[in-house]
Amino acid sequence: MRAEQNELLTRIGPGTPAGALLRRYWQPVALEDELQGERPVKAVRLLGEDLVLFRDPHGRYGLIERHCPHRGADLAYGRLEDGGLRCAFHGWLFDVDGRCRETPAEPLGSRLHESVRCRAYPVVRRSGVLWAWLGGSEPAAFPHLDCFVAPDSHVFAFKGYWDCNWLQALEVGIDPAHASFLHRFFEDEDPAHAYGRQFRSASMDSELPMTKLLREYDRPEIRVERTAYGIRLCTLRHMNAEKLHLRVTNVVFPQAFVIPMSAEMTISQWHVPVDDTGTYWYALFTSFGAPVDKATMRAQRLATYPAPDYKPIFNRANHWGYDPQQQRRATYTGMGFDINIHDQWACESQGPIADRTREHLGTTDKGIVLYRRILADAIRRNAAGERPLMVLDEAAAAAITGPAAIDAIAPAARWEEYWRDADRRRRRECPWPAPAERAA
Repeated sequence: MRAEQNELLTRIGPGTPAGALLRRYWQPVALEDELQGERPVKAVRLLGEDLVLFRDPHGRYGLIERHCPHRGADLAYGRLEDGGLRCAFHGWLFDVDGRCRETPAEPLGSRLHESVRCRAYPVVRRSGVLWAWLGGSEPAAFPHLDCFVAPDSHVFAFKGYWDCNWLQALEVGIDPAHASFLHRFFEDEDPAHAYGRQFRSASMDSELPMTKLLREYDRPEIRVERTAYGIRLCTLRHMNAEKLHLRVTNVVFPQAFVIPMSAEMTISQWHVPVDDTGTYWYALFTSFGAPVDKATMRAQRLATYPAPDYKPIFNRANHWGYDPQQQRRATYTGMGFDINIHDQWACESQGPIADRTREHLGTTDKGIVLYRRILADAIRRNAAGERPLMVLDEAAAAAITGPAAIDAIAPAARWEEYWRDADRRRRRECPWPAPAERAA
């Protein structure tokens, strides 16, 4: 990759080609839980813009520029009152649409407020996450992905911060080969005790620990294909002539992946630029069986990514918790047993923005190569005024369902038919409506 290509794909601030593209999609801006306290006001940074997110007394969400258009004071410290957010400097009041409702220090009868507005963006709630639309056009429709059509009882949302560019954070999920190394454990746990933990449970129709499968079959065959939503990856780890370990994962354009977590749960994860060198991932865990035990899953994750900012306890400053003794005896990385930290190290250690001019890609990187081509094409189309991939109207959004995310032991001779059947079976048995045919 040439340096100018790397710049094109990674820089997302206002006025950049990639930034203009990402503003054509709904972006996660906060967990719904973050605005549940006594003062539902939060400073946020999204796509290189400094903003304030708040909830008014009517339950409406607002996302406005952080600095007051009067004299530039910080609205994150404003007073939430009288139906809006009031600047603490001179009392100017702004509603969720960015309209100035009052300028109380001005003379009685002044109409100055009628000509003043904050930059404001629409916000909606979906699946425990607040989503913002930073584009100037009419907002696109949400695709009917499993994580969006499942009831709240069956979806759990969480997030975490990584100190790196959004693209390398996304690309770790388009690389199925790394799991056999980066997430290798030298001892296997009982899969029955693996609730809420990725790569610990058994595959479908198997009692073999996934850690054992990944460790012992580390030369996967990876097949990729374009889909209406982005990319499907099928990763085959051939166990013998009769059977193989199969993982079906997906890239939902522009910046999410959907992967299996366990036999009954999937992860849909967005990689959201704070700016060019910082990223929040937002993960939506969707259960096709029992309601999600949200208290357990939240406690598991808060131990590593604590509130209120969800920044990890391990990072560059403390070498990601690296322990050479553990690396010799327990884990491939020596960085603990939380695979999010493993992925975080792999992405952050590349630098704030990875220098892709120095890469030497292999055959297992074919998903990453295809994604970069799709991304570059979408940037070009958007700049030319065309509709890029996954900018959907209501009809098109209803046709994007699923996608299937499967981890299973499959017969080698009919693995493609097997994963489609497994996905349909799981959907037929699902307690909430989950369309089978379109999703597969």
